[in-house]
Amino acid sequence: MFEENWQVYGVRKVWRQLGRVGITVARCTVARLMKDMGLQGIIRGKPHRTTAPDRKAPCPLDQVNRPFRVSAPNRLWVSDFTYVGTWRGFV
Repeated sequence: MFEENWQVYGVRKVWRQLGRVGITVARCTVARLMKDMGLQGIIRGKPHRTTAPDRKAPCPLDQVNRPFRVSAPNRLWVSDFTYVGTWRGFV
């Protein structure tokens, strides 16, 4: 299926095309086999660059005073994220 479709189909499209021609196979199997054979579909669009670190800027101080030692579970919660993907783009 990959060769028949100009080597542009990814896992999902190969899996669906196999289903249309009557070959029943799990999607994860198609993904594994394509990965083992080094096959990858064409990626559309431009990759998103989410951060551009300033190498000259000083590293911020640790505000939580690591190492984390708490007296009981759920006493100290820490989170960090770089971006959030939304339907309208990245935030």
